Amino acid sequence: MRALLSIHHRAKAFAAIGLLACAAHATTPETTDPNQVQGGSDLSARLTVPVTINGGGPYHFVVDTGAERTVLSRELAQRLTLAPARPVTLLSIAGSDQVDTAMVGELQLTAKGNRMSDLEAPLLAEYNLGAVGMLGIDSLQTKKVVLDFRKMRMSISDAPRKAWSDDDEIVVTARRRLGQLIMVDAEAEGQKIAVIIDTGSAVSIGNPALRARLTQRGKIGRSVPISITSVTGGQTPADYSSIRNIRIGGAHLLNMPIAFADPQIFHRLGLERKPALLLGMDALRMFDRVSIDFANRDVRFVLPGSAWQAQPPQLAGGFVQRRG
Repeated sequence: MRALLSIHHRAKAFAAIGLLACAAHATTPETTDPNQVQGGSDLSARLTVPVTINGGGPYHFVVDTGAERTVLSRELAQRLTLAPARPVTLLSIAGSDQVDTAMVGELQLTAKGNRMSDLEAPLLAEYNLGAVGMLGIDSLQTKKVVLDFRKMRMSISDAPRKAWSDDDEIVVTARRRLGQLIMVDAEAEGQKIAVIIDTGSAVSIGNPALRARLTQRGKIGRSVPISITSVTGGQTPADYSSIRNIRIGGAHLLNMPIAFADPQIFHRLGLERKPALLLGMDALRMFDRVSIDFANRDVRFVLPGSAWQAQPPQLAGGFVQRRG
């Protein structure tokens, strides 16, 4: 019998007025630590940005480029005694749930950053969220998000009017749909795919259409069953496999582990029938730096100083290299 792994993951969910997501970490049951919110092996939780709420803080929020809405933890809302707002219905990878919201008078990214006023923020459990709050793309449309894995920090700044590229950057242009950036100059084993950068997901996720195409071609690795925990704590089964070669622009990801599931973000973006991939933190962390420029509609990758290959047991692995 194949082993069942547990993936605590920032699974996609959306409300009637927007897409949501929550943070977590990919682990086996033996290494799960419910007290480990920041730090450890969870790179998505360690990269945070400071925000202020109603002039107080700063509070360290994760950034989820796969989510439409900015979210607070219930615990933070209680500490700040925020006034309740109307509840919303969440559709997540594990089903639908009613969740409360709170009224946020003002949320500011930095001392000089953009403000969001009169925000009705959905409330999620801090443990499932993986932080006290999460910024969605509703706060990033004029911004550039930089994930610097060499320095282990994340930054958000106003996007330049005209973006210049450095010699060491691989630049991939993207299309905008519902505020989300979708890269189409990408392939998985020669199959054209749409790719969405999802900093809110601990693992990369392929949709059923991608799995079907690769299976027909005999281009998919063996799979093991996993369980994905949604933002509401519900679980849904998925299959964890691997793809030998994923090309995004001029970069190749080799032997990349992929979880195959059917989260609502694919349906929300009209990609349920087209091969598509959410590129999660497990893939992003193989680069030295990843920049997501929402205003100029491009994503920039900086490869590590030398190509490397991780060699964990079984499915986990992969390295990045530049196409010549």
